[in-house]
Amino acid sequence: MHDKEILRFLARIEDIKKHLASLGEMRPGSLSRQYNICGNPTCRCKDPENPKKHGPYYQVSYSHKGKSTTQFVKIDALAETKKQLKNYQTFKSLTEEWVALSVEIVKLRKKAEKKNSKKASS
Repeated sequence: MHDKEILRFLARIEDIKKHLASLGEMRPGSLSRQYNICGNPTCRCKDPENPKKHGPYYQVSYSHKGKSTTQFVKIDALAETKKQLKNYQTFKSLTEEWVALSVEIVKLRKKAEKKNSKKASS
């Protein structure tokens, strides 16, 4: 019984490896859309009746190697940036699944060893 489950987990790990290899560029972080109010007192963003903020401006915020960073993203790079962020989320999800499957495989093998050692001592 454990062997079939282990083989199923190993097959899933192989699928994960293939998917990881095909991901392409990635980057951590989250994308936000920002609007600004400038310092010019006569600007449209300060209109008391119909204020119109400047923007949208997009930025990616992330932490890497213990350092927080925020980067502005130009409109023409927005689609690529979204794909990179999605790829990173997929990467994290798949690697977490890989680790969980590996832990389960170890547990199943340990159970099988105990079962076999009990049979041998009987």
